[in-house]
Amino acid sequence: MRARRVVRGPGGLSLCLDVRTAVVVALLAAAALAVSVLLVGTGDFPLPAADVLRTLAGEGGAGRRFVVWELRLPRVLVALLAGAALGTAGAVFQAVSRNPLGSPDVLGLGQGAAAGALVVIVFFSGGAAQVAFGALAGGLVTGLAIHLLAWKRGVHGYRLVLVGIGVSAIVTAVNGYLLTRSDIVDAARAVVWMTGSLDGRDWAQVGPLFALCAVLVPPVLAGGRALRAMETGEDAAHALGVRVERARTLLLVAAVLLTASATAAAGPVAFVALTAPRLARRLTRATGPHLLPSLCMGAALLVTADWIAQRAFGAERLPVGVVTGVLGGAYLLWLLVTERRAGRI
Repeated sequence: MRARRVVRGPGGLSLCLDVRTAVVVALLAAAALAVSVLLVGTGDFPLPAADVLRTLAGEGGAGRRFVVWELRLPRVLVALLAGAALGTAGAVFQAVSRNPLGSPDVLGLGQGAAAGALVVIVFFSGGAAQVAFGALAGGLVTGLAIHLLAWKRGVHGYRLVLVGIGVSAIVTAVNGYLLTRSDIVDAARAVVWMTGSLDGRDWAQVGPLFALCAVLVPPVLAGGRALRAMETGEDAAHALGVRVERARTLLLVAAVLLTASATAAAGPVAFVALTAPRLARRLTRATGPHLLPSLCMGAALLVTADWIAQRAFGAERLPVGVVTGVLGGAYLLWLLVTERRAGRI
C-alpha cells in the first residue's frame, strides 16, 4: 500500500496526493536549484554559493552583478527551462507510445530541429534568432511528418517509434548533406550547435523559451489524467470518458513544440528526454505518466550535466551535449538489454 493523502480545497474539491511522489518532486526541485547556484558560481571568476545568493538578492558590487545577472544566470535559466521542457516532452511521448524508447531523441525530432537550423545557417547565414526559428520550424515539420506516416486509424505506439526511427535516419542523412554544402566557417558553427551547447546564452533565449513553457506546460500537466487512462488501453480510456484521439493529438503537438523550443534554445541536447521520465519513474515507483517528476528530473539532469561539463575536465570545457550523450548512450544500452531480457524487444 502506497502512502496517499487527500488534500481538500475550497468548494468541496479534493486531491489525492501520493506522498512519495511529492517528496521526490520536492527533492528534485531542490537539487536542481542547488546545482544551479553552484553553476552560476562556476567559471573563470569563481564565486562561492553564499556570494551568488547575495548577488541574486541585489547585494554586491557592479562587477559581480554583471557576471551573475548578465553572463551566467541566463545560461542557467536556459538549462533549467530546456531540461524541464525535454523531460515533460519525453514523458508525454513515452506515455502515448507506451514504450520506454518513445522519446524525441529516438523519434528524430531533435534531428529535425537540427535540419531546420542547418538550412538557416548554410543557405541564409542567419543569426541566433533566425537559427532558433529554423530549429523550431524543423522540429514542427518533422513531428507532423512522423504523425502522418504513423497514422492508421489512430497512432499505435510501436508504429510511432518505428516510423520515428526511419525518419530520424533520413533526416540525419540530410543533415550530413547540408554540412557538405556549407563553407568551413558555417560548418564549424553548425557542428558546435548540433552537439548541444549552452555557451553564449543570454536573455534573448530565456524570454521566448520561458513564454513557450509557460503556455505549454500547464495544459500538458492538466492532461495527465487522459495520459493515465490511455496507458491502460484505448478501450478503457474511452470507457472513462476520454476522447482519445483528440487528447493524444493535442498532447503530442504540445510535446513537439516543447522539444522544438528547447532545441532552438540549447541545440539538440541528447538523451535528456529519454532518461528523465525513466529515472523519475524509478524514484517515484508509481504508475502513470509522471509528468511533474519528469519535468523536475529533466531540469536537474541538464544543469548537472552542464556543471560536469565545466568542472570535470579542468580547463577543457565541453559542450553539455557531449556529457548527456555519453551518459544517455550508456543508459540507452542498459535499457535495451533490460527490455530484451524481459522479452519486450
